[in-house]
Amino acid sequence: MAFENCRQIGQLVSVYKEAMFSILLSLIITAPKINTVLSFYNMLALLTEIYNYIFHKDQYFILIMGLDNAGKTTFLESAKAKLNKQYKAMKPEAITTTVGLNIGKVVFDGVQLNFWDLGGQKELQSLWDKYFAEAHGVIYIIDSSDQSRIEESLDAFEKALKNQTLNGVPVVIVCNKQDIKECMSVSDVKMALREIIKKLGTRDCSLFPVSALHGNNVLASISWLVKAIKKNSDYRPPS
Repeated sequence: MAFENCRQIGQLVSVYKEAMFSILLSLIITAPKINTVLSFYNMLALLTEIYNYIFHKDQYFILIMGLDNAGKTTFLESAKAKLNKQYKAMKPEAITTTVGLNIGKVVFDGVQLNFWDLGGQKELQSLWDKYFAEAHGVIYIIDSSDQSRIEESLDAFEKALKNQTLNGVPVVIVCNKQDIKECMSVSDVKMALREIIKKLGTRDCSLFPVSALHGNNVLASISWLVKAIKKNSDYRPPS
């Protein structure tokens, strides 16, 4: 049913595009007959406004943060593949440590999502705050299979949340690598997060058990975040 609806929407968009092209073409053909150049440009401006109204999508910027090797890029690749059937995700063995950032763009729930996958190495964490002002939401990824770095991950998370630029921005915590047998349980991660959660203030926050490698709960976590971002749009409007 969802696929059928998407197909119908796609057909409707195609009809709109053809109609807009026909109107623009007729304006160009009749331009010499228009009394003044100003009138032509007024009509062209009106046509542009109509086009933008029909096809414009609100844009939201989402940060993907976490320590190196937490699975941030794997999460992004899985999301892109699930939301764009024509996109072929990179094979896990081809994914390398992010230096700087990776960018991913997808359309989901009627809006344009721009993902910024930030490098998680210690020396790169100092650059995270450069992206906070434009962020509408945060995905923080924890490697639940590496208990030796859980405190390091929580410290980086807490430090980011202390930045006032992120005040009120919704956060989804991804408890990643739940497919690994020796991983921490969701309840264990929640227990480790309990002090940080108390400091989240009034912002929306949720935690999802995820296997980015297998795609489990990737879309569910994004769907929750998009709803929270839309609800928060009065505080931080879309671009």
